[in-house]
Amino acid sequence: MEFKSLKIGKYEIKYPIVQGGMGLGISWDKLAGTVSANGALGVISSVGTGYYDHLKYAAKTLKDKPLDSINFYSREGFKAIVDNARKICGDAPLAANIMCACNDYARIVKDACEHGINIIISGAGLPTSLPEFTKDFKEVALVPIVSSVQALKIICKRWLSRYGVLPDAVVLEGPLSGGHQGFSYEQCMDPNYQLEKLIAPVVAEANEWAKQKGSPIPVIAAGGIWDHDDIKNAMSLGASGVQMGTRFIGTHECDASLEFKQTLISAKKEDIELIKSPVGYPARGIKTNLFKLMQKGEAPKINCISNCVAPCNRGEGAKKVGYCIADRLYDGVMGRLETGLFFSGANGYRLKEIISVKELIGKLIHGENK
Repeated sequence: MEFKSLKIGKYEIKYPIVQGGMGLGISWDKLAGTVSANGALGVISSVGTGYYDHLKYAAKTLKDKPLDSINFYSREGFKAIVDNARKICGDAPLAANIMCACNDYARIVKDACEHGINIIISGAGLPTSLPEFTKDFKEVALVPIVSSVQALKIICKRWLSRYGVLPDAVVLEGPLSGGHQGFSYEQCMDPNYQLEKLIAPVVAEANEWAKQKGSPIPVIAAGGIWDHDDIKNAMSLGASGVQMGTRFIGTHECDASLEFKQTLISAKKEDIELIKSPVGYPARGIKTNLFKLMQKGEAPKINCISNCVAPCNRGEGAKKVGYCIADRLYDGVMGRLETGLFFSGANGYRLKEIISVKELIGKLIHGENK
């Protein structure tokens, strides 16, 4: 099967592969820039940009952490990441993932546009107001993340009635993805909510809205996509492309520490589970020493310094589940095995080696043994 290029708004991606935006610090300049340079779509995570280059761009810190969301989501750090990614990928399309749940959402979206991001991918909630913040940047393509027909319908109705626009593409994320899920714990286990069952109805819904838009709204399937055959399967069901996060962790260019990558390589299937999150949704990650500490009541003390996500309510959500997500994700990306949080998709245990982004994309396009 020959894969066609993926069109998102005015941008054409040579290979129909979108690298998932992974925060904190997993997909920044080196990974996203290299992915875009090799013909797929690199995606910068906007989470925790104040940590970039050892807190160089956080104007105020406390206990070696960015103080409040203005520094956690550092405008200057974000710009440095984009600029450094551009040194790698040049004028190739480059995307940013921006969570609806983050504090300062509107400001971060505008920052992304001003920094020269071509495509904004937004989930962790319904991005019903996204076009409001990009109205002065018509060239920026907008891609919401959804988990159902109903979510897509809500977004399209709201965008069309309020702003007169419709999505340039949509990411459909099934319940096998890493990090936060758009499903309840029960739905994650229900066969009726698996990605294969969701693609066709969401594609049909997108095609109906595309008639009003006057141009296609491609559906990008995500969650559990691992290899060439998975891409073929998703596209045979109607998807125009796929989004993959976890497998890109196993690349030399991934911005995470080597310890983070080795933690994933060492994980067994039973080590990857759904866990509770301060955000209020189930999240999928590797059961590591952090969870042993929580069970014994010895987890690091929760002291909300960065104020990263609105649903956590300044640390209240963190106290309910036993850990601060910003602090523990940063420990993870830095390879601090004792206290780090390591998100992974359900297939993360299949990662066995670290290769280059170029080699990985070759395997995904042509097959593992080509």
